[in-house]
Amino acid sequence: MATFILVPGAWHGAWAFEAVVPLLERAGHTVHALTLTGLWPEDDDATVATANLDTHADDVLRLLDRAHITEATLVGHSYGGMVIAAAADRAGGRVARLVHLDAYVPRDGESCWSSTSEGYREAFVAGAAGTGYAVQPSTGGDPRRRPHPLASLLQGIRLTGAFAQVPRREFVYCSGWEDRTPFADLRTRLRADPEWQVHDLPTVHNAMREDPEAVAALLLGDEQRPGAAWVFHGVPGLVSEHRGPRAGLALGASAPPPTRDLGPHPAALGPTGRRPDAIYHGGRGPERPHLPTAER
Repeated sequence: MATFILVPGAWHGAWAFEAVVPLLERAGHTVHALTLTGLWPEDDDATVATANLDTHADDVLRLLDRAHITEATLVGHSYGGMVIAAAADRAGGRVARLVHLDAYVPRDGESCWSSTSEGYREAFVAGAAGTGYAVQPSTGGDPRRRPHPLASLLQGIRLTGAFAQVPRREFVYCSGWEDRTPFADLRTRLRADPEWQVHDLPTVHNAMREDPEAVAALLLGDEQRPGAAWVFHGVPGLVSEHRGPRAGLALGASAPPPTRDLGPHPAALGPTGRRPDAIYHGGRGPERPHLPTAER
């Protein structure tokens, strides 16, 4: 069984994965959804102002240490791709799989700022105008979103090469917002790299909310025998490419019924081991089928 560590994008907390976590747990896996430092409702201004990319990578590394995890699957959404890359590079071989879910895949020295589109850079500047250190979320989205530490978006990543040694590295491209996505060039680059697997999902950026079943199915997808296709149960039309010796397309299949009911929503661990029900902080927001352009 795998151990998943789910890292949200900018402005979001562990609650961003609230519909995905139980699906993974019902399959028998261990799941930790993180709220990063500076994104907790109780975090003070000084905490938000000083949190950067290193801080957030350390949030992941502390969890690895505290839970004695040695074969982690790190899943990062959007800005969370920066975090899991930095954490994996420093984890000392304790990461077995990386899944960049419509997320940045940085090279040494790059930042979220340098990797994103001009439209998002303008949004970062406008959002931080009020404080100078925290980027306000866009209007109209989930009310649980928090101002995001600006320093974490600006700091360049430092990679030693260990990140590139993670055995299984995957990128998920959400094609439902192709007119606005900053990830089209990244998808092209990674499709040409035989060490990366590239998957396409026909959702907008926040796939965990629009189609949590498809996201969970992708994360649970097992590699078949050599030369076989990838199969993601219950997700007809999901396309996956492996650019190495086991290339193939995903085929839809019926999902097996859960073997047991795990009950209420699982616990989420924060950077300092906060209360088990923290994934629900702020209350559940209204359902929205499509999220604003600037929401990550």
